[in-house]
Amino acid sequence: MRLLLFSLMILAFLTSLAQKEVPYTLDDRDRIIRTEAKMEALEAKMEALETKMEALETKMDIKFEAVNSRIDYLFWMMGIITALMIFMLGYIIWDRRTAMNPLRENQEKQKIEIGKIKAILKEMGESDQKIAEILKRASIF
Repeated sequence: MRLLLFSLMILAFLTSLAQKEVPYTLDDRDRIIRTEAKMEALEAKMEALETKMEALETKMDIKFEAVNSRIDYLFWMMGIITALMIFMLGYIIWDRRTAMNPLRENQEKQKIEIGKIKAILKEMGESDQKIAEILKRASIF
């Protein structure tokens, strides 16, 4: 019996929930209309913002391209300057070597001549005692 009474109470409660209508008044309708109007205004503002953003993007693209062209120009200038510096360094090294060769040849000739003069003086020192003493003092003989 209790089970029957309990199930009837649950059935009555469920039917009372199903019978309730949601009241829809003119205020609700007006509120929905105002909300739709606000939404349309927000959509218009969003479209205006999108067009402004697109214009800003094109301006920024133009500015970035200008900056990129300047950077490219700077890279070219740095490359040219670096190439010139390397060329100048090579030229300096080549010039030093070519300038030193005649000096080295002249030095070799002078060494040979000094060697010949020493040989002549030693030969003279063997025959002349006075020259031999001078050569010994000079640490040549």
